[in-house]
Amino acid sequence: MNEGEPKSPCISVCVLNTEDVCIGCYRSAAEITDWFMASAQEKRAIIQRARERMLADNPIRLS
Repeated sequence: MNEGEPKSPCISVCVLNTEDVCIGCYRSAAEITDWFMASAQEKRAIIQRARERMLADNPIRLS
């Protein structure tokens, strides 16, 4: 990982819900699979989408 490249949001709670979204990091199964080949910009976009999912699921958690 080079400087400026986002760290994986994985927290080692790897369980997919019925919508194929991890209940630990809120990435979709496709985003998890694509993570290692994604550019830094794509990783930031994945993290943003995961954050939006987390906020939608837990509005108090990150307000």
